[in-house]
Amino acid sequence: MNILIIEDDDRISGFLQRGLRAEGMRVQVARNGSEGLDLARAAWRDHRAGGETTLVILDLMLGDVSGLEVCQTLRAGQVELPILMLTALSTVEDRVNGLRLGADDYLCKPFDFEELLARIEALRRRGRALQSAAPMVLRVDDLELDRTTMKATRAGKVLALTARELALLELLMSAPGRLFSRERILANVWGVNEDPLTNIVDVYIGRLRGKIDAGQTQPLIHTQRGLGYRLEAGPAGAAR
Repeated sequence: MNILIIEDDDRISGFLQRGLRAEGMRVQVARNGSEGLDLARAAWRDHRAGGETTLVILDLMLGDVSGLEVCQTLRAGQVELPILMLTALSTVEDRVNGLRLGADDYLCKPFDFEELLARIEALRRRGRALQSAAPMVLRVDDLELDRTTMKATRAGKVLALTARELALLELLMSAPGRLFSRERILANVWGVNEDPLTNIVDVYIGRLRGKIDAGQTQPLIHTQRGLGYRLEAGPAGAAR
């Protein structure tokens, strides 16, 4: 199994690296959040190309970018590597914040190495189960998105979508009928650095709607004014 450790304390990262390698795991170490983001994105690209999954061990308190920001940025960029967050902060609020931002598990320092191994194994089993259960092709009516090739079609016609439009479409299609607020879309597709007052979500929804619904008798992207957007099959002429 591949492990990426994002930890700026050389003593802790060295201990983890030696212990995990002794268990037969392949280990990379990033000593700050920026380097960790680059390595995690590269690991995700490798996984999408057929490589083995990498599990990320992420320290909460990093010098340049916080572990919470790293976690949220990865999830916003659709990087779905399993993340085990390490922290010396043990309050319920800290743990909840980490989990809400996309961490899969939480381990408080100091920790027993055997517990770390058990949590890694649990995340690996969970990842296998999710991978076998997750549909690789999303379908809503005659709209399809192949998650392997990231190719979208409607009524068999290939849609020319940008990477950002594909990320937005994947989010909407992941839960047909679910209402996504602008804030949730912004966090998932653009990440933490975008101005929450921007109208970029509305602009991209308009672009996506123009490519998916233009010329169709049944629109799939629907607006609930003041609340957000949903993607679902509805009756022809439904409110947009």
